[in-house]
Amino acid sequence: MIAGYLQFAPLFGSKEPNFDVIRSLAYDVRADLLVLPELFATGYTFTSPDEVKTLSEPVNGPTARFLMELSALTGAVMVGGFVETENGKYYNSCLVTDHEKILGTYRKIHLFNKEKLWFSPGDRLPEVIDIGKAKIGAIICFDWIFPELCRTLALKGAQVIVHPSNLVLPWAQRTLFARCIENRVFAVTANRIGREQRGNDDFTFTGGSQIMSCTGEILSSAPTDQPFVGLAGFDPSKADQKMINPFNDLLGDRRPEMYNL
Repeated sequence: MIAGYLQFAPLFGSKEPNFDVIRSLAYDVRADLLVLPELFATGYTFTSPDEVKTLSEPVNGPTARFLMELSALTGAVMVGGFVETENGKYYNSCLVTDHEKILGTYRKIHLFNKEKLWFSPGDRLPEVIDIGKAKIGAIICFDWIFPELCRTLALKGAQVIVHPSNLVLPWAQRTLFARCIENRVFAVTANRIGREQRGNDDFTFTGGSQIMSCTGEILSSAPTDQPFVGLAGFDPSKADQKMINPFNDLLGDRRPEMYNL
């Protein structure tokens, strides 16, 4: 399959201009799977509940329709972040779309910094979605630091971890090496670039979007400060082979009774 990511600097609160930038980046792209950053349509640095409310939308809102448009343009299953609202709550979520279908959503479980002021933590168990050429599971940004989530997705059969992100900590991209190795999964991280200064916050995002193999090789990597589209071809079925040697199975050798915390 061909997987990829689109890296850019969203303008805060400007959905249509952000959509236009992504359209231009994706115009000539053809792939099976494309990942966009966390909160790609809205920007990241909220300063009030009213901003969150104003920029939120239901699962079948404008961002979903835009992602379905991109699916039709590129031929790819699309993954991208948005502010989801349901029953008066707001979630840092991502959508998975394929042409005219929404295949699934994921609500960020591990909220970072002031996200805890604006969003409710994810309240659904992580799911694996079969997109035809691969089985994918989503995490969002700061979820990377919790190995339990990627392990859960691997145990459920995920071959590819999709990782929409607005990364600011300097170790995340390197830490994905461990997540891929310890679970033998591929990972597609779509990070944003640029700087957002709003309220008392000043974030510089680290770019460096990447695709990593199930054995830890970097198949594609982006610069830290430039818009970029990265693609890589790989065989997701290689993630199904969990044997390290004839005696050791990455998942089969687990002893959860010894560390059931």
